[in-house]
Amino acid sequence: MTLAIAYWCVLIAAILPLAWSWVAKAGGEKFDNHDPRGWLSRQHDPRSIRANAAQQNAFEAFAPFAAAVVLAQLAGVDAEWIASLSVVFIAARIAHGLLYLGDRATLRSLAWTLGFACIAALLVLAAVQIA
Repeated sequence: MTLAIAYWCVLIAAILPLAWSWVAKAGGEKFDNHDPRGWLSRQHDPRSIRANAAQQNAFEAFAPFAAAVVLAQLAGVDAEWIASLSVVFIAARIAHGLLYLGDRATLRSLAWTLGFACIAALLVLAAVQIA
């Protein structure tokens, strides 16, 4: 059951960029689905711009997190550690997006660092486990 928590976190991490995308598209001028990237590049609404940046960052964070969870499991890292670090990662990434929307740069960077530390910890635990 514990490892299932980590897998649910991977799913949440995969969906999270879409949440920030919806926020970006809800602001500014009427969204144009015929040219979504062009539409975003023409936005002047700071909230839409920040939501789009949060979306991009969430996409960038997904692959390393998913890989870290899988590698930790394959290496035989304790499932409790994998689940705990996954939950903290998700909490940090949600905070990161909300802080991005709120234009709280320093706190946002701290949330990013916490999320990255979770990824690094999973990878280090995996490497130590198989060493």
